[in-house]
Amino acid sequence: MKTAEAGSSRVPDNSGLFCTGKDSAFLPFNRCNLPARIIGSLSFQQHPVPLLLDGVETLHRSLFTHLNGLPDAAARAQRFMDYMTVHFCLETLEEAGLEVGRKKKRANANYLRVLRGWAFDSSGREGAVLKGWVESRFGLAVQYHQGAYLSDRSSGLYGTNALESQLDLVYTYCQYELALSHSRQSHITLYRGVNALDEYRILQRNGKQAVVLLNNVSSFSTSRERADEFGDYIMEVQVPLSKVLAYDVLLPKLLRGEGEYLVVGGVYEVKYGT
Repeated sequence: MKTAEAGSSRVPDNSGLFCTGKDSAFLPFNRCNLPARIIGSLSFQQHPVPLLLDGVETLHRSLFTHLNGLPDAAARAQRFMDYMTVHFCLETLEEAGLEVGRKKKRANANYLRVLRGWAFDSSGREGAVLKGWVESRFGLAVQYHQGAYLSDRSSGLYGTNALESQLDLVYTYCQYELALSHSRQSHITLYRGVNALDEYRILQRNGKQAVVLLNNVSSFSTSRERADEFGDYIMEVQVPLSKVLAYDVLLPKLLRGEGEYLVVGGVYEVKYGT
């Protein structure tokens, strides 16, 4: 795999892998309460605050009102999934505008298929949809996609039923649950297996610690042993809870990997070792 030289401001366009350089890691617009340059900064990792997607809590206030009355996480997960099914007409696509007789192949794509598809191939169509959603909502540009990112994203969204709006609600619900289960925490320790730290853009390095620019969304694990299965080296990262998009037990059978967390990217300080 071709990687960028540490300290360079641009990555070769002909690699077909990296999509942006260090000076274009942040987009000028997003749909969040903070600009991308703050969300993606090292300062945010060190001193995180809640991230709110524009209008989501207001639009879906009734859902969270109902969830507040359910003390059991499993019951809340079921209520959330039922709400998604009804609100987005997931089982009655004609009510969402699908023409009678039209093929439903892409219309059937939903938040569960995207997140499960990510687990099978993060550089495939579903991976591009998820990366594109992070770009749109948080303003963090894609750093890596093994393939034609724009084509994959377009084909992944074409003919779907408000797919990015579904992901908005998944993130907001994830944050709701994390606030309940980790009320006294601002961070969670997560691990990621890598073959070499040079796979990432290194902004600063000091022995076994480094400041790196991660892709705009990546998989991590709560288990160091599990992370070790995916690379010769392990990154240990203090991840702000507000940057967690989803995790394995948020919803039934949501992610394939045990202890898997999907993390919004940006600049992070990491520990690096075997």
